[in-house]
Amino acid sequence: MADAVHEKQKLLNRIRRIRGQVDAAERAIEAEEGCAAVMHRLAACRGAINGLLAEVVEDHVREHFTGGTRNRAGEQAADELIDLVHAYFK
Repeated sequence: MADAVHEKQKLLNRIRRIRGQVDAAERAIEAEEGCAAVMHRLAACRGAINGLLAEVVEDHVREHFTGGTRNRAGEQAADELIDLVHAYFK
């Protein structure tokens, strides 16, 4: 996981925003808002979670697959994998 304090705070802030989106979806269901409004909120939740997951996977790949070294081939492979992960989670 991210060792730097600012990275940790950034991830925690994203989780808090996701929690707010989930709460909004819950309120929409409780208020019996229309299906479109509920689905819109749920899609936003899913997108936010996918974005968070992609960021954590990227951090993991960069930290553990390249070992923090400046290996050109390793960095290129990591970049390709990260691009694939980001495309998948969009």
